[in-house]
Amino acid sequence: LTPLPPDMPGIVIVQHMPKAFTYSFAESLNRECKLNVKEATEGEKVERGKVLISPGDQHMMLKSSGNGYIVSMNNGELVNRHRPSVDVLFRSVANLVDGKKSIGVILTGMGDDGAMGLSEMHDAGSRTIAQDEESCVVYGMPRKAVENGAVDEILNLENIVRRLIALS
Repeated sequence: LTPLPPDMPGIVIVQHMPKAFTYSFAESLNRECKLNVKEATEGEKVERGKVLISPGDQHMMLKSSGNGYIVSMNNGELVNRHRPSVDVLFRSVANLVDGKKSIGVILTGMGDDGAMGLSEMHDAGSRTIAQDEESCVVYGMPRKAVENGAVDEILNLENIVRRLIALS
């Protein structure tokens, strides 16, 4: 996030982190980034220049609001052994947002959370990107998405940033 310019379109992030860490994680990123990074709250607007990180132990989804989007949280059942789950967020994007107006990115991580949701985003017309194996600490989640045929581009972190800037 640190190289991204302050006028990027709204970004929503699900990170597999415990409840006690997501607030301080967001605060730390906010000090380092040009974007406004914060832990998401119920009904918060997704907007240019803002990054919303799902609170630990809550699923985050997009909902329509007027001419934009807001986030909604819930503490429903674990999905893929996780809450928050990347699949929950990606599926909400796939079902709500015009594919040409969304980009799904899946980064390093263990397991397969996010692979099915990214596939749904891809099928809905979204641009989809996976982190390459060489730059991943754990190539589980991106590998599963690639194996599912859900990925348009496989890039290292530096090139993911360049691509996001170019697409914005």
